[in-house]
Amino acid sequence: MIYANPVPAEMATGTFYDQAGDEYLAAEKLESDYADVRFERELRLFRKYCHRGSVLDVGCSTGAFLHQLKKRYPNDYQIWGTDVSNAPLNHASRMGVPIIKGDFLSHSFEQSFDAVTFWAVMEHLFEPQRFLQKAGSILKPGGLCFILVPNMKSLAVKLVGSKYRYIFAEHLNYFTPETLRQFVGRQFALVDLKSTHFNPLVIWKDFRGGERELPRAERSQLLKRTTAYKKSRWLLPLKISYKASEEILGNYLMADNLAIIGRKR
Repeated sequence: MIYANPVPAEMATGTFYDQAGDEYLAAEKLESDYADVRFERELRLFRKYCHRGSVLDVGCSTGAFLHQLKKRYPNDYQIWGTDVSNAPLNHASRMGVPIIKGDFLSHSFEQSFDAVTFWAVMEHLFEPQRFLQKAGSILKPGGLCFILVPNMKSLAVKLVGSKYRYIFAEHLNYFTPETLRQFVGRQFALVDLKSTHFNPLVIWKDFRGGERELPRAERSQLLKRTTAYKKSRWLLPLKISYKASEEILGNYLMADNLAIIGRKR
């Protein structure tokens, strides 16, 4: 596994994300996060393996994934979200998502869960193995752990290299299909490993750009633009080609992200 060394103290403790919490509440970011198309891949993957039960989303941010899960399947799931950043958590609560404040590793959970999710979270963690072990301790027997991380064997990384915007200071760990299997396999029985998501606009912009870390506002603007593309009916022919490209890359585990599902033994 590739990891950052040294790690700034504010990244290791998570205080960085609490201090930056208001940035997650920018109008463009919230509009994109709560769009119906935003978590369609994660929801499809989650629904395939977990049809009902209690769900804890670790690093839930503004609660958008859980909001969509409850909105689409109101009778199937009991949801909770947790994070270290108070401002996004407070927004999640206002949106009707039950929240658990406090440090995930030290929190004493009063219940066990059918599923624990880490959507784009593990790459931010100073001690990811401890989070994986904690997830195992609060899952019911046979419970599922879902993890989504950037893919260091993706086409994007091969083409763009260090210019790729997802190689930046907030990401402390980087996974390939092989290292992600090994990482999760220490704690769980492996259920599935997929490669998903593909954003050619990001690849093109990063290929043309320099090696610099993009401000969060600029990343939010691009997220809003790609969300609008997904929602547009006029781009249907282009979306069909895009989906085919994503599927081909996924078959070779070369799409932008890796998604893995582990089952508690």
